[in-house]
Amino acid sequence: MRDVKEAGMELYVPDVSVVTNGVLKMLVRDGRIQGKLIILKELVDYFELLAKNGKSLGILGLEEMRFIRAACVSKGIPLEVVSSGRRVDDIDALIRWYSLDTGVTLITSSKTQQLASEALGIEVLYVAPPRSRMTAIERFFNEETMSVHLKEGAAPYAKQGRPGKWKLVKLSETQLTREEVEAIADEILEVARTEPDAVIEIERPNSIIIQMNMYRIIIARPPMSEGWEITAVKPLARPKLEDYTLPEKLMRRLEERAEGILIAGAPGMGKTTFAQALADYYRRGNKVIKTIESPRDMHLPPEVTQYSKTYATPEELHDILLLSRPDYTVFDELRTDNDFKLYVDLRLAGIGMVGVVHATSPIDALQRFVGRIDLGMIPSVIDTILFLEDGEVRKVYDVSMSVKLPTGLREADLARPVIEVRDFVNGQLEYEMYTFGEQTVVVPVRQVTGNDLEGRVRRAILALLPSAEVTFDGSVVTVTVPREEARSARKLKRRLASVERKYGVVVSLKLV
Repeated sequence: MRDVKEAGMELYVPDVSVVTNGVLKMLVRDGRIQGKLIILKELVDYFELLAKNGKSLGILGLEEMRFIRAACVSKGIPLEVVSSGRRVDDIDALIRWYSLDTGVTLITSSKTQQLASEALGIEVLYVAPPRSRMTAIERFFNEETMSVHLKEGAAPYAKQGRPGKWKLVKLSETQLTREEVEAIADEILEVARTEPDAVIEIERPNSIIIQMNMYRIIIARPPMSEGWEITAVKPLARPKLEDYTLPEKLMRRLEERAEGILIAGAPGMGKTTFAQALADYYRRGNKVIKTIESPRDMHLPPEVTQYSKTYATPEELHDILLLSRPDYTVFDELRTDNDFKLYVDLRLAGIGMVGVVHATSPIDALQRFVGRIDLGMIPSVIDTILFLEDGEVRKVYDVSMSVKLPTGLREADLARPVIEVRDFVNGQLEYEMYTFGEQTVVVPVRQVTGNDLEGRVRRAILALLPSAEVTFDGSVVTVTVPREEARSARKLKRRLASVERKYGVVVSLKLV
């Protein structure tokens, strides 16, 4: 190991933290380094290896090292690159041992590094990470901005308004250069590495997803995309469940019975915002709430634990949630087979589940479970579907099962278990799901029955029983006849049987 001690000159060696959070660059520019700066070759190698593996920390570290060298030249601060001569897997431990061996002052922003170094008698210059500041990406937002879209070679744009009622606004006539977009991305990454309220949720070689306080930020870079791109999304409001003015019947359902809930809708329609409001509502109702998210962009009270599926396996999440016994788990959002399997396993274990899923219609959300679980299990897993559009609950379905003759079939021996999907508010049967041969069939009941068929059946029954009241529920027709006007129930049933055979419906006689 090379001896770097020089008489009358203070020597400093930085660790990873002060390089990546910009502290070392700040110390050099502010003239707070009075002496020689020692950079370990192993530190540069560490950043280079990370960069080669597509890790943003490596690229950030190498960029910072370049800025630090330029700042040292500008300020006349001598800088020397040396090798420690050691082989240690932990780069911060290697820097600590080097400082102990040579007596140089260690610069760090890590409390752990400070304590470990002082325990060994090393002189430490501890500088706390910089405080939060408004980043360049935040300056593109105002109180009406839902999302900001930056792309090299294009002008910056923003969606302004609210879910379902927004407009795309050009923020500047000047096109962004690659250097400008990269600089904004580097600043975001620096904040994500150093700020306690920022976290890198997903990091891949060519894309990064970051949750930075209220902002969800997606960075894409070549070769995955043809140019650098940054998308930042921010929720405009944090409504409570009461703000949605839901029917009292639905509120009772959510409080008392709903334990397998799907929240469905197209992207940007307010699904996560509603799930957040529902989670907070349950928490205020003295329920234990957990969430599974990726990224963790719901803003909930500290009493709600938010788990990331990026940093845990499905098996680990399964074990933790079963052992911690939450009343409800909010899963935002269901994308992969493993996500659906985890949702089903936890629901069948007795945990109340709220799942968020992309779908263009309410029935599409239910169909995403078909093929993933047995059809007969669906009502045990899902009992309520809420479909959101333009930030509001537009449709609510109740899911149940019965054994019946499916709508449109006429042979009585074709009766089978049928999943009924009803409009929760008015009870109208809208869809039936059942197996026919080896196929799973999803039937829109209104299209099968149709108004013309209902009219013909109604006219045929009223021709036989003018005083009857006729109601329809899919292929089931209920005929209500005053008891005093029904001379012979047996005779009435025979006459109605002819209607059943002719129109392929099931007639139920009710005497009142």
